[in-house]
Amino acid sequence: MKRFLTGVLALAMVLSLAACGGQSGSGGSDSSGGGSSGGSSDDGAASTELNIYMWQQYISDQLIADFESENNCKVNLSYMSDNADAITRLTAGGGQEYDLIMTCDAYMESLVAGDYVQKLNLDNIPNAAANINEAYWTAKDYCIPYLMNYIYVVYNTETCPIEITCYNDLLDPSLKGQISTIDGARNLFPIALIALGYDPNSTEESEIAAAYEWLVKFNENVVAYGNAEQNLTNGTASVALTFDGNASWAMSEMGESNPLVVAPFTDDAVQLGFDLYVIPQGAAHVDLAEKFLNYICDPQVMAANLEEYPYSCPNDAAVAAASEAYQNDPARDFNYKENVFFQEDVGDALIIYNDYYQKLKVGE
Repeated sequence: MKRFLTGVLALAMVLSLAACGGQSGSGGSDSSGGGSSGGSSDDGAASTELNIYMWQQYISDQLIADFESENNCKVNLSYMSDNADAITRLTAGGGQEYDLIMTCDAYMESLVAGDYVQKLNLDNIPNAAANINEAYWTAKDYCIPYLMNYIYVVYNTETCPIEITCYNDLLDPSLKGQISTIDGARNLFPIALIALGYDPNSTEESEIAAAYEWLVKFNENVVAYGNAEQNLTNGTASVALTFDGNASWAMSEMGESNPLVVAPFTDDAVQLGFDLYVIPQGAAHVDLAEKFLNYICDPQVMAANLEEYPYSCPNDAAVAAASEAYQNDPARDFNYKENVFFQEDVGDALIIYNDYYQKLKVGE
């Protein structure tokens, strides 16, 4: 079973390098690699070192420093460049180096089935059960949701030549060289499938092929992949398909006269993904990992973290404790909660997605 799942997950990595959150840039407390000991829960002694593998620029330095101070420990942060890195480590014995690894909801079913992640003792993580919205919790016994990301269209009302109300508007010839977009097959193909009236998790080759043709036209309007907030603020792009937190940064940088708006979709669904912490099998410092998970689920701790990383949050108590600026952030002033979709396991159709994604990337 593990050998089969490793193959499936490896293929999924190719398809969805940025399927969930995914941040760029530098950040965090310590970029040293994990793996060294500092006390172990196995011998009864309290751990004094915690090794975490996650996205860069995605957690507050102050949160890490405060946790270290309160628990008399050292946190080592190592950074992934895409989801492929995290899945590779989880399926190759990640517990040998790390106590916590960040992954996303799209892979949890296979990770649990393959016995790559430990079942959590939620009695040691009471803040999670008390504060995280049940609707946003997948594989509850095996992961703790951290932040979540809507993927939507944001555009500059002053420089964008059209009003955008659906995905098909992104094919308008007037947008040539105007769009900055995230990448990854399982981010891009779903919007094309929805635009064409299909299931965003379709397994039908004819529908995936049609989505490929849609994306070929979309690519004609793309000026850049990644760095959506910078491309919006410096004028490189007037439109972006991006994560809500990145849109928030862009809007904030534009100041009081911010011309950026979230496209007011009424019919097309938007993707909602979750970044999750898991404890890999064989982790050395489970006790400290559980303390960290409980710590980040504290409403005040997470509310402070949201000031620096203003993504949507599955922790209802933290959102309630967050500042008015966060709660009233125009980057999340939309009504998408009623019309979202999640990535699902598409089985053998992953091969089909991969073939068409590779054609798309090489411009065939």
